[in-house]
Amino acid sequence: MRTPRTFVAAATLLAACGNAPAGAGAPAPASAAAGPTSPSAAPPPAPQAAAAPAQAPCGALGCLAFDTPAQAFSHVLQSSPRVLAVGESHAQQGAEGVPSATRRFTELFLPALAGRASDLIVELWAADPRCNKEQVARVEGEQKAVTQAQSASNQGEFLALGSEAKRLGVTPHLLVPSCEEYDAIVRAGPDAVTAMLEMIARLTAAKAKALLGREGAAGKMVIAYGGALHNDVAPRPGRERWSFGPELSATTGGKYVELDLIVREFIRDSESWRALPWYPHFDREEHPDKAVLFNPAPGSYVLIFPRAR
Repeated sequence: MRTPRTFVAAATLLAACGNAPAGAGAPAPASAAAGPTSPSAAPPPAPQAAAAPAQAPCGALGCLAFDTPAQAFSHVLQSSPRVLAVGESHAQQGAEGVPSATRRFTELFLPALAGRASDLIVELWAADPRCNKEQVARVEGEQKAVTQAQSASNQGEFLALGSEAKRLGVTPHLLVPSCEEYDAIVRAGPDAVTAMLEMIARLTAAKAKALLGREGAAGKMVIAYGGALHNDVAPRPGRERWSFGPELSATTGGKYVELDLIVREFIRDSESWRALPWYPHFDREEHPDKAVLFNPAPGSYVLIFPRAR
């Protein structure tokens, strides 16, 4: 799927996300009626029109069109997964006027996970200060080949996601490569990007399994958030080592959901997009104001946001 976003970030960035009280604020109460009305004076109730359905079939791969992204997200969560692995199509340079998938997840979906999720693993790297600074710098240089076309705001939005998660009582976590892993990436030479992709999958799987195995963790969800590549529950041939999906699906006894978030304005007629299984079945001109949800395989979803207004 899409190339993942990777960053080297200071370990204190998420740790210092703020000390706001955990938990979302209570919703405002409904306004009271203007005043009492006697039964005899009350007009007869008007017939109510049938409510429009929240979802409607829209084609192959279990396609459903929802009135709002929140409704589509609620549908995805019906299976009550232990691991929700969210992958996104990253914002690219020149697309800053369109809200990114990260921003939409933070604002639209994350509040619904307060109280249901215990932890959030963000695909950001925290460099161990004990590691060789030259090796770390060389790895950062390799990363630029992957991220140079992406929006400069992406890293900040990932950090904002971690900050909001912490405010809502969901503990954020960074990936922390060991010094040996930095050395291995440098030694990989022209295969450095492949080594990074494999390391991201390996570290995320290990972190998620550790969080799932904690005493008292039963019933709470672990969220992994990153690029729409590492979360594949059925990776394409040759990419098996890039994905933590099969391992975490097995660990959770199938209580694993892969959710890819797609901003429709970012979709292009390119080889990488055409390779995605849902692409031939999606028409951006149909249901432009709906959240389109594909279900290509059990436990695998693709949510395409409505067009930005």
